[in-house]
Order: sequence, then C-alpha cells, then structure tokens
Amino acid sequence: MPNIKSAIKRVKINEAKNAANVTAKSAMRTAVKKVEAAIVNNDATAAKETFVEAARKLDKAAAKGLVHKNAAARKKSRLMKKMNALNA
Repeated sequence: MPNIKSAIKRVKINEAKNAANVTAKSAMRTAVKKVEAAIVNNDATAAKETFVEAARKLDKAAAKGLVHKNAAARKKSRLMKKMNALNA
C-alpha cells in the first residue's frame, strides 16, 4: 500500500473503476449468452428482443474500451448471422 496521499487515492479509484468494468463486461457476456440461448431454443421473438440489449451492451463496452470495437462488431455480426439462419 502506498504512503503518498495521491497514490492512495489512485489505488482506490483504480479499484472502483475495475469493479465497474468487471460488472459491465459480465453483463455484456450474460446478454450475449441470453441471445444464444434463445437461438438454441428456436425462439425468434425472444432472440430479437435480447439481441437489441446485447448489441447495446457490446457497443457500450467497446466505447469504454472493455472490448475492442472490431471484437464487438464481430460478436454482433455472428449473433445476427445466427438469428437470420433461425428465421430462414
């Protein structure tokens, strides 16, 4: 643990930001899993509704730097591809 006041504050801030990032990333993963579960169950309407939320969370995570923007785009693309196969 640092002795300097600014370093102590920096440690506290980093811990708080890390906790927020972990929560956001976990929520993003959960949203993606919900979409995939709906696709496996052949539930097109539920898949559509959950995809909107998952896409939003992926975009937010990419904007915050939790995942790379191309990785988020790739995940959204793959989910949409699975949804289109489900509808066809």
